[in-house]
Formats: sequence, structure tokens, C-alpha cells
Amino acid sequence: MAPKQPNTGLFVGLNKGHVVTKKELLHALLIERGKLLLTKTSKRVHFVRNIIREVAGFAPYEKRITELLKVGKDKRALKVAKRKLGTHKRAKKKREEMSSVLRKMRSGGVGEKKK
Repeated sequence: MAPKQPNTGLFVGLNKGHVVTKKELLHALLIERGKLLLTKTSKRVHFVRNIIREVAGFAPYEKRITELLKVGKDKRALKVAKRKLGTHKRAKKKREEMSSVLRKMRSGGVGEKKK
């Protein structure tokens, strides 16, 4: 397919339409700060998120998900997360995040007992 010809300014014909100049847009992924998909999150963003998590703690639905994961009800945890977050993909990510938090808590607890 041939590249599109620029508009002529006429309202009839093959290249009809108002003449405009294309804007140079920033890369779409750069617009949302902290949510870059192509690169890892920066050290600063990671640090800030960890501080916020440490100060604020978990939301009530996150606590419920961790409780369900402790009991072994992974599917129910996924359903709770999906209802709260809206999409299956987000719910799977949240369930994985909560299970990694549980793993870290268990390994941290074992390390303290050994000392």
C-alpha cells in the first residue's frame, strides 16, 4: 500500500481534508510515570513505592487475599482480586504479589528464629 498523500485543503477528491501539521508525540509509554512497560522501574520509583507500602500497609482487600492464600484457597483469592481490581490480568498480578509478600514474611520469620 502506498503512503498516504498529504491533504490538499479541498473537501472533495482523493486527498480531501483540512491541511494540518503532525505533532511529534512523546512515546506513549513515557507518559505514565512509573508504569514503563519496556524498562524496569527506576530505583527511585521502587524506593518510593516500598516506603509507601511500609508506612501505609495493606488495603483490607489485600489482607483478605493474603488470608485466603495462607489457607490455600488460591482460586478464591483470584476471584476476590478480580472483583476488586476489574480485570483478570490485574488480579493475577496482585495474587502473585501477595503470595511473594507471604513468602518473604515466612522466610524473614525463619531467619529471625535462627539468630
